[in-house]
Amino acid sequence: MAVTEWTGAVIDWKVALEDLKRFVAPAFGRSETRTSAGAFIDGLLSSAERKTGWMLAEEAGLDRPYRIQSLLGRSSWSADALRDLVRDYVSDALGDPDGVLVVDETGFLKKGTHSVGVARQYSGTAGRIENSQVGVFVSYASRFGHALIDRQLYLPKSWAQDGPRRAKASVPDDIDFATKPAMAREMITRALDAGLPCAWVLADAVYGSDYRFRRLLEERGQPYVLAVRSTHTLRFLDDWNLIQSDPATLAADLDADQWHALTAGEGSKGPRLYDWARVPLGWAGEEGFERWLLIRRSQRDPEALAYFFAHAPAGASLADLAAAAGLRWTIEECFLRAKDDLGLDHCEARSWHGWHRHMSLVMATAAFLAKLSADQCRAAFGKRDKPSPSAPQLSPVA
Repeated sequence: MAVTEWTGAVIDWKVALEDLKRFVAPAFGRSETRTSAGAFIDGLLSSAERKTGWMLAEEAGLDRPYRIQSLLGRSSWSADALRDLVRDYVSDALGDPDGVLVVDETGFLKKGTHSVGVARQYSGTAGRIENSQVGVFVSYASRFGHALIDRQLYLPKSWAQDGPRRAKASVPDDIDFATKPAMAREMITRALDAGLPCAWVLADAVYGSDYRFRRLLEERGQPYVLAVRSTHTLRFLDDWNLIQSDPATLAADLDADQWHALTAGEGSKGPRLYDWARVPLGWAGEEGFERWLLIRRSQRDPEALAYFFAHAPAGASLADLAAAAGLRWTIEECFLRAKDDLGLDHCEARSWHGWHRHMSLVMATAAFLAKLSADQCRAAFGKRDKPSPSAPQLSPVA
């Protein structure tokens, strides 16, 4: 195999970018809006340090940022229609029966009080309570790559119940206060209803601790591995006796031979090796499924444990559950790349629709890069290996 094949040097990314723009064009309606959206995407892919209106306008050769700012504000087009097209684009590019959906939120630090949804609230980005916006996102990951496919701004009660503030930020009348798990239920339902191939749904304890989120997935026959807190109350029957416990207590009762060293996938420094164990939960489950408490233990610090509820197909192995749990990092990688390279956190729009438009355009651009990488992998590793023409020809060993 030639170096040009496996490095992707021969991929015509300009043609691929035009294909993306044509794919998402129906979301924008007017040709002028489509042109502005194309320029916005070009700017996100540029080397501009900040993806602001002025900087993107400069990259597009415009004297003023009016067209770029209008795209997020005054122009008429549907951010939700673009979101749905991005999801379909990602499904075409990365879709795989073993793919996973991952839910998580990320924060956007802000100054002032006028940007929609901004409040003093916990931001995982900062690791503390800060003046910020928080968005809930869903990503899709498979052997071919990962990309964001849905987003929604979290609207704190201080905003949801403030009519004049809502009106000034153009918050739609049908948007009420919703918890993050409630938002996640809506977003995951949307993805599954669209037919995205999904082997597992993954999320952290904010969502895993929500009974309605778990029940939604169970009723759909959808496997999941969801993190829960160490103190989460567990009740189940043992020989007709009602037992009440919690994940930390069950983990402490495990014998040494119940722990098994397994990798949770590749990390930045190689395979991430942990000790894993599981305990069956004696709750009645859907036919063909089993419920487990999955426990992960650090090999460097045995006191560092993480806990998960798993709703798994009958016969799923411990390695299957560990492998699924280990894929939750892919959404963090999506956030990191989208913020560092594409300006996910550079949104200047203060309105509800402006925020969702900015996020959707960044998601479309990130999906394009994910498709390029997936196409490169398929082109390189979907072919039979051939010796390099410059490699020495060795005689077969007798």
